[in-house]
Formats: sequence, structure tokens, C-alpha cells
Amino acid sequence: MAEYDDSDVNRRTVLTGVSTGMALAVAGCLGGEGDPDIEPIALDGERSCDQCGMIVEDHPGPVGQIHFADDEPEGGRPGQFCSSSCTYRYRFDEEDAGREPLVTFLTDYSRVDQEAFEEGSDVLFSSHVESEAFASTAHLTVVAGSDVVGSMGPELIPFSDSADVDSFQETYGGQEMDAGAVDRTVIEGL
Repeated sequence: MAEYDDSDVNRRTVLTGVSTGMALAVAGCLGGEGDPDIEPIALDGERSCDQCGMIVEDHPGPVGQIHFADDEPEGGRPGQFCSSSCTYRYRFDEEDAGREPLVTFLTDYSRVDQEAFEEGSDVLFSSHVESEAFASTAHLTVVAGSDVVGSMGPELIPFSDSADVDSFQETYGGQEMDAGAVDRTVIEGL
């Protein structure tokens, strides 16, 4: 009898989710997002993740923020998150509740000098919470299913430069997709 390998199922689930998300994006089912007048803020200090409660700057990997229509232009605080997966989960839940995201920002690893390091058997990237480290998901490509994990485990790693995506994939593997095409299936497949 053949031995069952959980990693094959997880990788298949991620690849299925990536394929589904890409198909939706190509079909035009996902609208563009972005408001050029909204700027990202720094997520330093004791800011806690709105999805899981962890302190954002205390954990490795990509972080995110979402600016909603009911927060702007009054200067309300955007949603803030310790990981790209927390960012997407929160956005999907809030959209289901009727809120309108104006722009979602994630760490752009093409903009920062990231450091890769190991903790046990995990490979992690440094966290960057300064406002200049963020880019809108409208301008990012994420890599899903790579060997790099974040604060919440398997993670989507975002880049704005396609050469950086290629270099990352050569080293860490994974499947690239447009950050705007990420849906619940992709997140659940991580």
C-alpha cells in the first residue's frame, strides 16, 4: 500500500487555489483596488493585529493594512495585520459584512532589504513595518506555497518586481499569482 504524504495534499490545495484565483482574475471577476490618495502608515509600536491580536512588529514575515471606505477621509485607523494571511482573512470577512476596502497594502519585499533566517526547520523573512515598505495589492505579485513561512505559518510572500519573484522562486519555490486574485480558497490552502 502506498504511503500517504500530507505535504502533497497541502501543495495540491495551494496550487488549486492559485489556479482558481488566477482564472477569476483573468475572467475579470475581481475588480481593481487602489486609491492613489491613500498612503500606507507605519505599523510600529504596540499595534496589535486586528485578526489574531498578535503585536505586528514582534513577528517575522509580511504584514498588511487595509483602508476601508468607512474609515476615510475622516482619518480613521486602517485595519492592521501581522501577516498577509491575516490581512486577507480579515478583508474577506469584512467584505462579507458589507464594508468596502479602498486599498489593501502588504509588505513589498522588492522595496526592502529583507533578511532570511531560520528558526528550527522554518525559513522566515524579516518584518518591515515602516510606511515605505508597503505597496498596494494592485501592484503586487504574491508567491504561495513556498518554503518561507511567516508569523502565522505558511504565507503569501509579496513582491512588486518580477525579477525578485523569479529569484525568490529559484531559492524557495512556490507559485506566483497576482495579489488581487487571492481568494479564500488560496488562503485556506496555505
